[in-house]
Amino acid sequence: MKYIVLLGDGMADEPLSELDGKTPLEAARTPHMDELARKGLVGMAETVPSNFHPGSDVANLSVFGYDPNECYSGRSPLEAASMGVSLGPNDVAFRLNLVYLAAHQGKLYMADFSAGHISTPEARELLVHLQEELGDENFEFHPGVSYRHLMVWRNGKDQFCFAPPHDLTGQSIEGHLPQGDGAEDLMRLTTSAQMLLHRHPVNKRRLDQGLAPANSIWLWGQGRTPRMETMKQKFGISGAVISAVDLIKGIGIYAGLDVIEVPGATGYIDTNYRGKAEYALDALRRRDFVYVHVEAPDEAAHEGSLEKKIQAIESFDREVVRTVLDGIADLGDYRIAVLPDHPTPVEKMTHTLDPVPFILYGSSGEFTPVGKVSGYNEPEAAATGVRIQPGFRLMEKLIRGVD
Repeated sequence: MKYIVLLGDGMADEPLSELDGKTPLEAARTPHMDELARKGLVGMAETVPSNFHPGSDVANLSVFGYDPNECYSGRSPLEAASMGVSLGPNDVAFRLNLVYLAAHQGKLYMADFSAGHISTPEARELLVHLQEELGDENFEFHPGVSYRHLMVWRNGKDQFCFAPPHDLTGQSIEGHLPQGDGAEDLMRLTTSAQMLLHRHPVNKRRLDQGLAPANSIWLWGQGRTPRMETMKQKFGISGAVISAVDLIKGIGIYAGLDVIEVPGATGYIDTNYRGKAEYALDALRRRDFVYVHVEAPDEAAHEGSLEKKIQAIESFDREVVRTVLDGIADLGDYRIAVLPDHPTPVEKMTHTLDPVPFILYGSSGEFTPVGKVSGYNEPEAAATGVRIQPGFRLMEKLIRGVD
């Protein structure tokens, strides 16, 4: 038996007046997900427990089949694992965003949480510079992909309150700076980084080209090393994870999965959708399970771009879902789960706690449809009355084939 999860990050949304009361999933052309929905089991899954912030870390842990209440220790240790950064028991990892802060009427605003989706080579140059100038036996700066990076505080503190930068788009950062024991150390580091970034040639070139500069760092998502069973221990399966995002790769590493790198995977709407599907099919020839993560719908929603979100959803359906369906039957019996990790409403430009629509389909008819479903979207999934709570039970349902 082969198992595959196809996850479109942040695909779920809310009804929009621009779409005559439809959601982007309802409005987008998604014939392949619609067909799976008609043949399989459709419902809603609560991927984020009510006591957690609706981050991709918590939501994807749930989709992987892990109870966040038992294993979640912070976002950044998961990203550290993907980046090959080892953490000691007393070390704290922080997500470091390169961001663009703009001044207006005496206040600083979060103008762009991604610094204009800065390129990975430009970002790496900036992170190397920060490490050279600010790195020491306490603080380390590690480059990642685009705007997503890592800072490690050796023997550091972790009891802080932070705001995710994508929750602050267009807002003043006043009142959202680090709070807690040791916050003054982080603020001193941030201020020093701002001075270095302001003078750096990368940002001078970006300004000359009319692009957003990466003029500040933003630290958040701190945590220490988690303890997790592997998928082999938990479900008796081996597998792989495919994503452009260090967070998802890191979850996969802790879950004992192989990380498969796909050329052209960017974590944005220009990602190599088809390549992810093709690499997934190849991986399934030697493994039981593959988790395919596509970040694009989430990034579009964080930008507040309805057009880009619909484009990303349609590309996910056409290039990922169709490609997998065209090839997976050659590998024998299989089961597929299709879902987002959390909603990212375009109007809100951030994540919400609402449950997400899922599809479970088995080639041997393991998952019986409930009611008449014409397509894959939030209203029809909710109307079936099928609800998986807590959401980490969805993976058990997929693996065990329990209807």
